[in-house]
Amino acid sequence: MEYDIAIIGGGPAGYNAAEKAAINGLKTVLFEKNAIGGVCLNEGCIPTKTLLYSAKLLDNMKGASKYGILEGEQAGFDLGKIISRKDKVVKKLTGGVKMKLTSSGVEIVEGVATLLGEKSDKIRISCNEVEYVVKYVLVCTGSDTIIPPIKGLADVAYWTSKEALEIKELPKSLVIIGGGVIGIEFASFFNSMGVKVTVIEMMPEILGAMDKETSAMLRKEYAKKGIDFHLNTKVTEVSPEGVTIEKDSKTSIINADRILLSVGRKANTDKVGLSNLSVEILRNGVKVNEYMQTSHPRVYACGDITGYSMLAHTAIRESDVAVNHILGIDDPMSYKAIPGVVYTNPEIAGIGKTEEELKAAGTYYQVLKLPMAYSGRFVAENELGNGLCKLIIDEEAKIIGCHMLGNPASELITIAGMAIEQGLTVDDFRKVVFPHPTVSEIIHESLFA
Repeated sequence: MEYDIAIIGGGPAGYNAAEKAAINGLKTVLFEKNAIGGVCLNEGCIPTKTLLYSAKLLDNMKGASKYGILEGEQAGFDLGKIISRKDKVVKKLTGGVKMKLTSSGVEIVEGVATLLGEKSDKIRISCNEVEYVVKYVLVCTGSDTIIPPIKGLADVAYWTSKEALEIKELPKSLVIIGGGVIGIEFASFFNSMGVKVTVIEMMPEILGAMDKETSAMLRKEYAKKGIDFHLNTKVTEVSPEGVTIEKDSKTSIINADRILLSVGRKANTDKVGLSNLSVEILRNGVKVNEYMQTSHPRVYACGDITGYSMLAHTAIRESDVAVNHILGIDDPMSYKAIPGVVYTNPEIAGIGKTEEELKAAGTYYQVLKLPMAYSGRFVAENELGNGLCKLIIDEEAKIIGCHMLGNPASELITIAGMAIEQGLTVDDFRKVVFPHPTVSEIIHESLFA
């Protein structure tokens, strides 16, 4: 059982790396303990976006009269069909990934793989009581949901994102503990479905490290839709009676049919056997260099296990970098233009530097921004919507950040990302011709703000 490369974990980093390695002539084995596609395809990115699209269609139908389409306000939904469609989408995509891997020559082994150590300059791996010997290892074991030590949590039937995706019926009310990306996307979905939603967040604003101006605008949009937000608030206890919160030294109880726990994720560094190869752990994940190489020269790590940028698209790019390095291609990882998107309605997206980050570092910057309503296409398709497009530039007038609120921000943010990655100045970017009328023109208009 000898291979050129073994990949542990079949999520976005793992399956992308396996296909690339095999296509480039490396004898490749991929270990996956659950399902090909990892959390992203099975319990994260794809199923949540499928649910959110159903919710978005419902929102649009209920608001159809603003566009002259009558009786849309009476629109209803079939939760069973929404969940069934989600399952169908997941099955189709995971099946497609598996077929691509096998057709590329990747051997897929279902089971838990553990690094055993080295022997004669080869790395030993055990899976299903079979030993594999490889030259290189790429560890892509992802992350798990963080379960905080909240008093009483073990005595209530709370949800994580996994359980929230498998619902058979809607609760009347839902308390979401954690106002990060996952929490806010679920808040959006359940709000559209008519559930009374409350979000509790310890920080002063939702969405963690994302741009605070656009995050606050999104929060206010959803407050108008009926979501209650408790910021700077700590959960001290949960019980069948509700969630006990503390703010400004005062406590109160929020009643809820269900609790959704969404306070973040942690890298899966345990039980892989990293210590058997003396792989160094740094803070919350595996320490890697710019080529995704760990402290062991023939062990690489990509995706959530590094604890750095826990996003599927980051993981995919990291896996390209790692495999390229094994193949002798000098292609270092760059994190200066990693997009972050929240698929709410409206969408919010950001890339590059934030104002908060630059202020904290004492770095000079300038902001160019306009309401999304400066785009004619946006006005035509977003009745009474406003939104924002914000560009951040440095002392050389180079684009170093972009933050947007408004549909379809998820599809537009890469335009700014390309400018950031290529080091374009405002003058360079102004020369790019945008099609008219498109919402993307707002980026070009903002260059003249």
